[in-house]
Amino acid sequence: QEKRGLRELRVLENLKNTIFETNEHILPKCEQQMHDNLNEAFKRLQAASDMIHRLQEREHEERKLQADKLMAREEKRIAHWEEFMKEQQNKQAEVDEEHRKAMERLKEQYSEMEKELAKYVSF
Repeated sequence: QEKRGLRELRVLENLKNTIFETNEHILPKCEQQMHDNLNEAFKRLQAASDMIHRLQEREHEERKLQADKLMAREEKRIAHWEEFMKEQQNKQAEVDEEHRKAMERLKEQYSEMEKELAKYVSF
């Protein structure tokens, strides 16, 4: 019984030493290691977040640049279209004027021909 009691006492003493060692040395080391690892993970996540933010800004700037280019091309196309339409109106006016003059010349020519013809009819 006495041996058994001493054995249990040694087991309890060993458990007490193990618990003390764990509480005093192992747990603080584990906590420090966890803290260091969490800090490292946080730094990496922060760096990744910063990189993503910069990429998003670049993408936004690129989209804005593309939109500005598209708008400039659209304005240029509209200006060319308006210029083309003005040219077409000017050409139409020129053709209409030429047609009017040709009609005047034909009227004069037919009028002259009628006068000439009238001379021969009186015979």
